[in-house]
Amino acid sequence: MANEEWSRARDELVDSLVQLGFPKELGDACARNLGSPKAMRRMTSYLYNVKPKSVELVVDEMLAICSEIGV
Repeated sequence: MANEEWSRARDELVDSLVQLGFPKELGDACARNLGSPKAMRRMTSYLYNVKPKSVELVVDEMLAICSEIGV
C-alpha cells in the first residue's frame, strides 16, 4: 500500500512536470529529493497552481518544501 501511494504520487509529479514542458528526468530528481508522497503531492499542487516557466523556479520550490519538512 505504501509503495503504491509513493508510486502514484511520483507519477503525478512527473506527469505534471512533463505537461509543463520539463524533462521527465527533472520529475524523477524532484521525487527522489522530496522523498514522501505528502511532499510530492504538495509539489504537484504548486505546479498545477503556479505553472512555473523555469527549471530554477521548480527547483527553488522543491528545496523550500524539503527545508520545511526537514528532508
